[in-house]
Amino acid sequence: MSTTAAVTTKWAIDPTHSEVSFKIKHLVISTVTGYFREFEGSITNDGEDWTGAEAEFKAKIDSVDTNQSQRDAHLKSDDFFNAEKFPYLTFKSNKVQKVNEEHYKMIGDLTIRDVTKPMELDVQF
Repeated sequence: MSTTAAVTTKWAIDPTHSEVSFKIKHLVISTVTGYFREFEGSITNDGEDWTGAEAEFKAKIDSVDTNQSQRDAHLKSDDFFNAEKFPYLTFKSNKVQKVNEEHYKMIGDLTIRDVTKPMELDVQF
């Protein structure tokens, strides 16, 4: 009887081939699109199945860009993100569940400022 040890693999986000964007309604009449220009993240996994993988992500608040400098400054202020006191928003997975051969649910914690809330992401392999 032979056993095979699981191989641990770590993938890192390639910032030159990735983007982090968001859209938010503004005054119910328009939608603002923005980006975080500086970010990093990784997924670590043992084996070929993604069940049990661990993911971490962070975006630098000071890199927020909505193509309007006054709005960006306001978003960085204490009215919103407070970039000076809380320089990053973060996500850390707690569990990855297989839905089918290509789809997973990634459950984790999103922290913005000093508030952490659970989040469930649909992930496609």
